[in-house]
Amino acid sequence: MGLTARIRTRDGWAVSHAVVTVTDMTGTQVLRAETDQEGAVRDGTALAPGAYTVIVTAVGYAPIASSAIVTASGRAEVGTVTLVRQGGAELPPPGPWTIDPAHSSVAAVAQHLGISSVHGRFTDFAGVVEIAPDEVAKSRVDAVIRAASIDTGNAMRDGHLKSPDFLDVERYPEIVYRSTGIGVAGPDRWTVSGELTMHGMVRPVDLDLAYLGTGADPWGGTRAAFRATAELRREDFAMNYNQVLQAGIAAIGTTLKVELDIQAVQGESLPTA
Repeated sequence: MGLTARIRTRDGWAVSHAVVTVTDMTGTQVLRAETDQEGAVRDGTALAPGAYTVIVTAVGYAPIASSAIVTASGRAEVGTVTLVRQGGAELPPPGPWTIDPAHSSVAAVAQHLGISSVHGRFTDFAGVVEIAPDEVAKSRVDAVIRAASIDTGNAMRDGHLKSPDFLDVERYPEIVYRSTGIGVAGPDRWTVSGELTMHGMVRPVDLDLAYLGTGADPWGGTRAAFRATAELRREDFAMNYNQVLQAGIAAIGTTLKVELDIQAVQGESLPTA
């Protein structure tokens, strides 16, 4: 009996400082509990059967309320509650924000043998996010990735990915992304439209972006965090190499899932400290 719930951020992290309050239909508080280190609430307080309102609050996040029904067993299973950063529908303060590669990642996932995934990342990249002061749609993102910095944890595979079969890093040393527009897609979500130049080809690519918030760092600066995803088709960039197994299954999937976790520092350069 009692209340069970899991509190998470939009990108799946546990919120360990959230407060869950339950009120009955008269607005009277009947239960109040805090999440543990795993972002979970497991309270054994018996509740009378009926309808209740569950309110979740946490510092830095917008409060959220939902309805819950307590069964005859006295149990209310709220499930997973996703919190959105306070002000998540707003972008960071206007001006330039420099991507910090040391605290960011540019990764891609491809299907392997039709049953599992191969994960890779680029270790050498740079970029700037420019937040427009007047119209959000005029904000822009410019980023450059060194193609030869691909790292999948296997030297032989990395060498093949750098070859003309794939990235052809000798002829095309840089992968470039330049945004062409940005639009609201939800309370804390944005769609970044842009053009990706890779392997000598230029193709439109949209990023599904979540703004995770802004805060101070230990070096006296201000940082903004973003998470973005996209899907690319290798054939769009003239990377058609594949090996077909006897069962007719391609050894390497033709679709790449791109995952970006970005920290950007306010200003035109990174701190030296």
